[in-house]
Amino acid sequence: MKHKQAEQSGLLPSLGLFTTISIVVGAVIGSGIFAKPAVMADKLGSPELIIIIWIAAGLITLFGALTNAEVAGMMPATGGQYIFFREMYGDFYAYLYGWSMFIVVQSASIAAITYIFSMSADAFLHLPHLSDSAEQFALHIPLIGDIFPLKDIGVKGLTIVTILFLSGVNYIGVRLGGIVQSIFTTLKVAALMVIVVLAFTIGDGSFANFTQDTLKPMDVGLFAGIIGALTAAFWAYDGWNNITYIAGEVKNPQRTIPVSLMVGTLIIMAVYIIFNLGVMYVMPIDDMRGKSLIAVDATSRIFSQIDPTWAALGFGFVTMSIMISTFGTSNGTIMVTARLYFAMARNNLFFKPLGDLHTEYLTPHKSLLVQAVWSSVLVMTGTFDMLTDMLVFVQWIAYAMGAYGVFILRKRLPDVPRPYKVWGYPYIPAIFVIFASAFVVLILYNDISGYINGTTPFINSVFGLLLVSTGIPLYYRFKNRPHTQQ
Repeated sequence: MKHKQAEQSGLLPSLGLFTTISIVVGAVIGSGIFAKPAVMADKLGSPELIIIIWIAAGLITLFGALTNAEVAGMMPATGGQYIFFREMYGDFYAYLYGWSMFIVVQSASIAAITYIFSMSADAFLHLPHLSDSAEQFALHIPLIGDIFPLKDIGVKGLTIVTILFLSGVNYIGVRLGGIVQSIFTTLKVAALMVIVVLAFTIGDGSFANFTQDTLKPMDVGLFAGIIGALTAAFWAYDGWNNITYIAGEVKNPQRTIPVSLMVGTLIIMAVYIIFNLGVMYVMPIDDMRGKSLIAVDATSRIFSQIDPTWAALGFGFVTMSIMISTFGTSNGTIMVTARLYFAMARNNLFFKPLGDLHTEYLTPHKSLLVQAVWSSVLVMTGTFDMLTDMLVFVQWIAYAMGAYGVFILRKRLPDVPRPYKVWGYPYIPAIFVIFASAFVVLILYNDISGYINGTTPFINSVFGLLLVSTGIPLYYRFKNRPHTQQ
């Protein structure tokens, strides 16, 4: 049966509902929830507004997931959004989507998330550094600036080793990668809930913290603060559609993927809101401002209230929680994204060897290896955070186009079976498309304003589009070569 399934689909369907939900939750809950509440507190100064933003961003994300689930049920094929774009808009736009995921978005996400894992590990391991003169060695890249490849070499080295290790785990088999994902997703959610329970049981907090505002409702900076807070929340919610990349290895994907998208998104919303309430209970809004990792400060405060000498224990617990969270997120991103490049190569729109399957493990092993190498290169540049900021603009264009594609497919393919139809059609997808489009315009507006005011050296969103456009010559090379569908 195993080889028969492999012959029919290439990849082996072996992931069940629990694992796919774990992939959805694990791909989203990373480092953002540990840091973004402090950013939002600084921008809003209102605990009520912070909760409203988390709810609003969660609902918009849920609308996107519900909309995406209809297409995922129609076309449960490995490659996810790339496959959807081919049907909606044709090869060119599908290729540009896949290229943007490879050149920056997903590869840089792997680099950035795993780097945070290594930075947390550094608190325990005290990773090595080179001399000051060596760390100051810089390479200048036009339009990007100086990069310091030898800076924090110990952290970067552990980051690369971790990326290679997790790529090796998924090289051996998707089932093993799924087991790792399930374990670490469960652990990360449990760790967050432990912090919440400790906050409300032994934390010397106050429910009055939920209503103590320090920002006037009509403050002139409130609108900009809301946009900044929404951006922070959407970063924490990002990654919800990653499960669609691995559809070819999911059991009963027509049902499993829509259910996992909906259930997973609701779990994420609940975890984020409950965690924020726990943090606010022990920390007034002013105390939340300016913190780099709000969970560290909140947990250290909880433990120090038991005994002042226990603050270090709280720090250690949260640091370990961040390591667990980012390790799981990195594994999930590595697992699913390699399937995107595999699907592109199978469609003759990417480097041909990336469409090969391992003869024994039935995994896209070459796609995993190339992804690991490129992510490691981005680790050494140290510019991945900046690059992902640029591509947020491109990502939200893709979100808007993906949701609008539901209308296209309803008209073009009315008779194709839809195991799941988006609730509230056409209103739910329309709301998401309108919001995503408005968000793209706001990002562009803020980037142009920053450039005019001199706070940024270039317009990030436009530079992101230019970066994506570098793949256009390759598209025509791939498109015009002899077709060898595997």
